[in-house]
Amino acid sequence: MFHSKRHAEILKLLQEEGTITIASLASRLNVSLETVRRDVKPLTSDGSVLKMHGAIGLPSLVGEAPFERRMRENAEAKRAIARMIAGTIRDGESVMLDTGTTTSFLARELLAHRRLTIVTNSSDIARTLAFVNGNKVYMAGGELRTDSGAAFGVSAIEFVGRFSVDHAVISAGAVSAAMGVMDHVLEEAEFARMVLSRGRRTVVVTDHTKFGRQGLVQVCGFESVGELATDETPPPDMVSALAQAGTKLLIVGKAEAD
Repeated sequence: MFHSKRHAEILKLLQEEGTITIASLASRLNVSLETVRRDVKPLTSDGSVLKMHGAIGLPSLVGEAPFERRMRENAEAKRAIARMIAGTIRDGESVMLDTGTTTSFLARELLAHRRLTIVTNSSDIARTLAFVNGNKVYMAGGELRTDSGAAFGVSAIEFVGRFSVDHAVISAGAVSAAMGVMDHVLEEAEFARMVLSRGRRTVVVTDHTKFGRQGLVQVCGFESVGELATDETPPPDMVSALAQAGTKLLIVGKAEAD
């Protein structure tokens, strides 16, 4: 039984994020640390919430895989971006997707499509779209990463390099005006770069939280990207850099930006 309205708010936040620090919870609820600790105590006592060092989490989600956790982050924005791009893809077309949470959401939005040809290195995307609606799914081989369930390495890059597709769609670990599209892992950046080279249409899907971040490895400059699809207008310097490169800016719920 909830003893205060904040108990419901705390559980709602945990459903969305899996785990959250006590300090962040206090900030989000606009209350003191002591108040949060007092509110959390009955939830931990009855087993609804698991207490960790400086944080709390839902018992069912504490052990979830990193990729599953990332799928929960800013999920509504990612789903909206995916829905927008799915609406631009027609039945019978070919789509190449790299591994990423937003591209995984795109795969789910494509479940209503028919006779698609999908090329991917993501086991999640392959499982989502295989064996439905007459689709053909080609999955790259290679070393399967345990954190994302995706194949990487030379063999994966060589495999997708054999295809030419209607739509090449990648996610992004970071996006900046100076460096363009970046990632945090070398082999993911190399794979994404190859994906972009194989599409007649090239799209980067990313939510606004990636704007201004600094990745470790550059995937490409904006001149290699036909369209960037996102949920909010990027900072002015990025909008300018996109326009200079001739990259179309697609924003959820808005007309195409120049």
